[in-house]
Amino acid sequence: MEAREQRGLEIAANANLARRGGVWLVPSQSGKGRYTVWPHASAPRCTCPDHEEGGFKCKHIFAVEYAIRQDANPDGTTTVTETVRVQETISRTYTQDWRAYNAAQTHEKAMFLDLLRDLCAGLPEPEKPKTGRPRIPVQDAIFSACYKIYSTVSGRRFMTDLREAQAKGYIAKTPHFNSIFNALENPALTPLLRDMIAETSLPLKAVEIDFAADSSGFTTSRFHRWFDHKYGAVRQQHEWVKVHLMCGVRTNIVTAVEIRDKDASDTKLLPALVDATAKNFKLSEVSADKGYGSLKNYKAIQYHGATPYIAFKSIHTGRGGGLWAKMYHLYQFNRAEFSQHYHKRSNVESTFSMIKAKFRDHVRSKTDVAMKNEVLCKIICHNICCLIQESHELGIDTTFWAETSPAQEVTLN
Repeated sequence: MEAREQRGLEIAANANLARRGGVWLVPSQSGKGRYTVWPHASAPRCTCPDHEEGGFKCKHIFAVEYAIRQDANPDGTTTVTETVRVQETISRTYTQDWRAYNAAQTHEKAMFLDLLRDLCAGLPEPEKPKTGRPRIPVQDAIFSACYKIYSTVSGRRFMTDLREAQAKGYIAKTPHFNSIFNALENPALTPLLRDMIAETSLPLKAVEIDFAADSSGFTTSRFHRWFDHKYGAVRQQHEWVKVHLMCGVRTNIVTAVEIRDKDASDTKLLPALVDATAKNFKLSEVSADKGYGSLKNYKAIQYHGATPYIAFKSIHTGRGGGLWAKMYHLYQFNRAEFSQHYHKRSNVESTFSMIKAKFRDHVRSKTDVAMKNEVLCKIICHNICCLIQESHELGIDTTFWAETSPAQEVTLN
């Protein structure tokens, strides 16, 4: 495809071409005025300097030809066929390995406890203080918090499960239920939980090469209240924790998480998710919705050798060159091929649905730090459940902290 034809396709996709009888009015790409095109089958004409001075078939003529087709009939008449996109809905049925699924579900709790204990065993323990009350070991605190969230019951009703876990040797001593809540209040726990999420994703690094990103919210027990002057009434709504994550599209394993304030921009956080995932995985494709569409995000994904499949907004154009222009033209002129890759993004919505359905779509904690840590614990539980499923379906062996362990020191009050 020559350069003029390529630019003509851009004009047809982005500009408003107006038809006036037998002529077309095509906007200039510079934004200064419009040119008149006569789309004659054998001798098309245009009023632009490129066509009038050089006699070339200009980009404006190509734009009009793309918008309409002129087919000569045997009787000498001309039929004009407008270009129409037809979208076909295809119903697909996905197979399920029921033997592996049933085995994973019926043995999940026992395997979950074993994997959670092995995961917590790699965490560093700070030096014990010489004075003051004895503190809960970090490993026991995180094990208890994650197990409590996995159980989905209240802290008091969870104590029976925790005593049984202590009797089986998963923890050294059964903590008080308030001690579990106090542990989640510790901001030093946050980097450890993030390291645990990354560690639980590593066993699937040979499986996952395509990834998807999105954000979602978890409601809290706090309310935001304000006075509506227009209607003279006090209104309120739940506050919520906004979670940005990236997951593998095959197994739904979460590879990177960012938790910021509820008004944080999705677009600005994608590079951090991509960089964190690229530390442990080889990236082939990254898909996301149009809220993540920006030239910076395309470059961040391309930097790691991956191809971005991010939907374009109506205000986007092909200007920007490089990979951005290439993917924009694929999106505009070969939507079916683009969609085959882009719709892998649906898996990140499935991931959020899995987490919320199994471990609840709300948090019970009251403070910002505890709410953030509680959501991170939910994601750890989700990742462990994914590993259990894949151990039965793909035969993957899970070993945590094979090379290194987190170096942070944590103090629990």
